[in-house]
Amino acid sequence: MAGDRVVAYRNAGHLEKAGLFDASRDITGIPSPYPCPITLRLQDVIGRGADLVGALRQHESTRRRGREVRNTVPRTCLIVDYGGVLTTSLDDAVRGFEAREGLSEGAVERSWYRDPAMVALTHDLERGRATQFDWNHHMGQALGIDSTNLLGRIFADSRLDESMVSVLARARDCGLRIGLLSNSMGLAPWNMYRGFDIDAAFDVALISGQHGLRKPEPAVYELILKMLEVPGEECVFIDDNAVNLPPAEALGMATVLHRSAEHSTTRLGELLGVALRPNP
Repeated sequence: MAGDRVVAYRNAGHLEKAGLFDASRDITGIPSPYPCPITLRLQDVIGRGADLVGALRQHESTRRRGREVRNTVPRTCLIVDYGGVLTTSLDDAVRGFEAREGLSEGAVERSWYRDPAMVALTHDLERGRATQFDWNHHMGQALGIDSTNLLGRIFADSRLDESMVSVLARARDCGLRIGLLSNSMGLAPWNMYRGFDIDAAFDVALISGQHGLRKPEPAVYELILKMLEVPGEECVFIDDNAVNLPPAEALGMATVLHRSAEHSTTRLGELLGVALRPNP
């Protein structure tokens, strides 16, 4: 989720030749009339190092293996990420923060995702083993700025994406079970879920810090399925982080890599077999 920057690998031919993906499709499986860029964010591969190619290979191979099986099982459940899917762009929020603070573009990325200590601290925060006060203190030192409510200031421009919230409501109106699977960043002093009625929107909500797990650890996907009481084959999972998709696919879930409300609404409707667009 937070603070990511887009890194586009536009010359994908060598990956296609290696059999890692079909360049006529993006990594969500949507056909494209031209060889599209593989668009991943730095956070998609943080902690994975040279595993970038492995993540792409796993995503493509599990999608291909599971396509035939998934298409024979009715999908009854939608599992969604929160930050970056049900909210506006987190990238844009970070850029706005950098401009307000007089920081150079990319300063947050460099201090956050290229520092192994900050990466480890972020993972601990997502698991509930560290506090926002710890994170804010270390990030403030790295950026050379005041650390007071730093996460809240970084994402001050983030808002609910009403288009995606409406998709969620329409899916539920169609009788689907709805689950939240979110890597949290702590709940105080900044609570990214504030103002959104999680209990009303979801049948089940799994917030990482409350369970000591984080995506993409396989156990967190197994837990959300157990909480929802459904098999993976009946689920569609949507996330804005490519690295979070293969573990879901390994459990039989269909997946959508979120990049826009327009694209995701179309893809979710296709996979779930329900109308998710508002009536004209």
